Amino acid sequence: MSVPFPEPTTAVTSRAEVFLGYLDYFRSRLVAKLQSLPDGEPRRSRLPSGWTPIELLKHLAHVELRWLEWGFEGRDVADPWADNKAGRWHVAAAESLEDLVAALYAQAARTRAVVESHDLAEIGQPGERWDGADPPALERVLLHLVQEYARHVGHLDIVSELAGGTCGE
Repeated sequence: MSVPFPEPTTAVTSRAEVFLGYLDYFRSRLVAKLQSLPDGEPRRSRLPSGWTPIELLKHLAHVELRWLEWGFEGRDVADPWADNKAGRWHVAAAESLEDLVAALYAQAARTRAVVESHDLAEIGQPGERWDGADPPALERVLLHLVQEYARHVGHLDIVSELAGGTCGE
């Protein structure tokens, strides 16, 4: 699913739609870059840090879960850190790119539902996610998510270029 860049001159109905538009765009770029990689590359690391493109995909879906559902809404999440094993991003051998893309888009639908059911100024629920700090407003959570996606999609752009996949917008 290709999503056009959310140009600042494109009219939207709310500030929440601005955030959702950027998240939709970055998710679509992430998936397009992953799907453009040659066989074997999604599970191969090309960087000294050792992460793989498929691990990045799983990480970003869990980032949304941690910040919005577990954090902001204060929901009970069985394993909010399921993308980590022994302090590193982790994808099991049985987890496929297709399954993780589907999980990302399922998380995107839950993210949209959370955002559409709250005001941007609403303060999140206190809980373990915030490590004792006061919870932030939804707008701050969304700004964090946009920067997280932008940063990581930029990382993936470099990896994709090294691997022979697509790069750039």
